[in-house]
Amino acid sequence: MALQHNLPIKGFIETSFVDWHGKLCAVIVLPHCNFRCRYCHNTDLVLRPEMLQDIDFGSILKRLAQLKGWVDGVCISGGEPTLHTFLPDILAVLKQQGFLTKLDTNGSSPTLLQALIDEGLVDYVAMDIKSSLDEDSYCNITQTPHMLKTIKKSINILKTGTAQHEFRFTVVPSLHYPEDVYRVAKQLNGAARLRIQNFNPQETLDPDLKSLTPLSDKDIAHIQKRVDQLISIH
Repeated sequence: MALQHNLPIKGFIETSFVDWHGKLCAVIVLPHCNFRCRYCHNTDLVLRPEMLQDIDFGSILKRLAQLKGWVDGVCISGGEPTLHTFLPDILAVLKQQGFLTKLDTNGSSPTLLQALIDEGLVDYVAMDIKSSLDEDSYCNITQTPHMLKTIKKSINILKTGTAQHEFRFTVVPSLHYPEDVYRVAKQLNGAARLRIQNFNPQETLDPDLKSLTPLSDKDIAHIQKRVDQLISIH
């Protein structure tokens, strides 16, 4: 079925220099997520998407037409974009319009991820790693049980496939220690990149985390430097 241009999307569109390394891209943010990560700061997007304004896809395409020749591509983010059945159609339309496409995902839909890659609908994938790759740690962060096997399938798809990709890890002081991050880096050895992100304490899903102080930029840079060493060791 052809994608309807009046499809209501609860989200927003913005432009960003940093969302896709080395490129300027537009970002379409979709609602809903199957995880409940304690440090998530997109609480309205995840818990109260009905409060967000509907934006029809036709309006988004008109805005992208205005940006053509200026932006390099379009990133579909969220929430978790792979929850939406219209995702492949959106990506197909964006590709038809001549845009490079990037997908942000938590890795919970490996079958769809593989299909999107096989069909040439995504040029770049950024997958968030939430914790050490053990069931208890992942469940503690995401508050969603029995996901680790699925997560590891998505990791393997990206590590062993041809899709350009990066993994991302948000460091939360009370939930992660540097050794946790380094352990993940060793497990992801051979991946293209593991990007370390700092924790944002604003409007966290777990209110107890709002009072936490994020790591300093110097600490994040130190962790990133060590991670870069570990992930490139063969």
